Amino acid sequence: MRNETRSTSVEGGTYATWDGDQLTFAPGVTPLRMAEDVHSALRAVLHDPDYPCVGAKSVVNQNSYRFGLYPRLGDDGTTADLAFDLYRFIQDRQRIEGNFCSFIASFLEPKLKSLKRFEHLLWQQLSALHNLDVNSHSWNAEVSSDPASPNFSFSFGGQAFFIVGLAPPNPRWARCFPWPTLVFNDHFQFERLRAEHRFELLRDTIRKRDSKLHGKANPMVTDFGAHSEAAQYSGRNVHGGWQCPVRFD
Repeated sequence: MRNETRSTSVEGGTYATWDGDQLTFAPGVTPLRMAEDVHSALRAVLHDPDYPCVGAKSVVNQNSYRFGLYPRLGDDGTTADLAFDLYRFIQDRQRIEGNFCSFIASFLEPKLKSLKRFEHLLWQQLSALHNLDVNSHSWNAEVSSDPASPNFSFSFGGQAFFIVGLAPPNPRWARCFPWPTLVFNDHFQFERLRAEHRFELLRDTIRKRDSKLHGKANPMVTDFGAHSEAAQYSGRNVHGGWQCPVRFD
């Protein structure tokens, strides 16, 4: 068993909290110049009454999230700062109130025109985070590290996360944002909803709202736990033969 204490090999980060009036950065953080602009744009999108994902709207309405902006998705320097902020989030999450809890990471670069390219960079970023974390933390024992397994969930810092990717070229509004973005959702909040028999209502509400916007529900959104969630991370419409481009051995 690996040591489950937090890694101290990473320094830096841009961890920020929205208190209802302003974006407050962690002590010692010098945020990127566009941090407040990107964060404001994100809140504006999620505040739109027609935005289909009511879970994401709840996160924003209850301020039950933390935010970070980074120079470039998949870059080595970005990975170090993102890892540091995810460790902060894991420590902080028990103090965050609300039905949903998420860490939202946006990236200034690259300027993406292809969902395939975004998908490639998403998995490159998750793989890099895993490689940095693997010597300090075991994969969460309640989920699988095999992306083909119905029980798969990304693990970092010993915690399981369901990743939602947002990218400029995505044609579906719930997955479109001008800057590449990865939302790290607490995996077990969905398990809790299912145990409380509330997940189906949430799922059906999102599907109904999505169908109203696009004529039909997102074909990539499957019942939680029925298939591997890995295929849903990037938001790209993939077929049944899709295979995750990385392994987490």
